[in-house]
Amino acid sequence: TMPQAVSVSDARRGAEAFQQLQVPILGVIENMAYFETPDGKRTHIFGEGGARRVAAEAGAPFLGEIPIDIALRESCDAGAPLVATQPEHPVSKRFRGIATTAQANVARMNKPAPTIRVK
Repeated sequence: TMPQAVSVSDARRGAEAFQQLQVPILGVIENMAYFETPDGKRTHIFGEGGARRVAAEAGAPFLGEIPIDIALRESCDAGAPLVATQPEHPVSKRFRGIATTAQANVARMNKPAPTIRVK
């Protein structure tokens, strides 16, 4: 979700629907979380913390934040994933961290198949 109120509201409704259908939620990500200037100053253009609140309300893990980033936008426009074209870029590292955490969440959610015994 994005941090702004409308997006958070949509994410809440989505989480509620998944819970009603008993679909596990792997986690919540905040997209376009902030813009970081070259000197490291972060500006939260659309607000802050919406995804963390949704995750907490849904009892789901918060996976991380993806900033507004020019290199990410350019790679998307070019159809070339940033993680492939610039693997050491800070946003690429964030994506890999989120993917690793999501993968671990899937592994924890996987339950062995029930055993059926016929007498």
